[in-house]
Amino acid sequence: MKRRQYALQEGEVCKYLTFVSTGLLKSFKIDEKGNERISLFACEGWWISDFNSFIHQEPAVLTIDAIEASELLQISRANYERLLRDVPIMERYFRILYQNSLVTKDKRLISSNSDTAEIKYQRMLETMPDIVQRVPQHLIASYLGLAPETISRIKNKP
Repeated sequence: MKRRQYALQEGEVCKYLTFVSTGLLKSFKIDEKGNERISLFACEGWWISDFNSFIHQEPAVLTIDAIEASELLQISRANYERLLRDVPIMERYFRILYQNSLVTKDKRLISSNSDTAEIKYQRMLETMPDIVQRVPQHLIASYLGLAPETISRIKNKP
């Protein structure tokens, strides 16, 4: 997949659960003011989709595109269900993956509602140092729910 190419656009039905073999993708929603609100960065070894759309075959609310040129592995809903049914270890793998994802999303939601901008940025540096090096500052700001100027201020603080 080329840089800036879409893996999924809002309004389409998500046909694939996507594994990032190489590269970097983001999922996002455009808010009512036309601003991109990033919900996830997915680099090597991560899965990405609009999971509600994938499971329920409803129109996606998220858009997914490549920040970097990427190699992806994709599995259709039918093959995903077959994999879970026929390979028990994969059902366990995905269950653990979803449990960890839910915990991460809960922590992020709590942080977004209670942490200062400095703490949000510090946590990102600690938990996703590779992403911070690979992603432009305005995208990091969008992911953290901050203005790009706030990220600049935090980075330039003595």
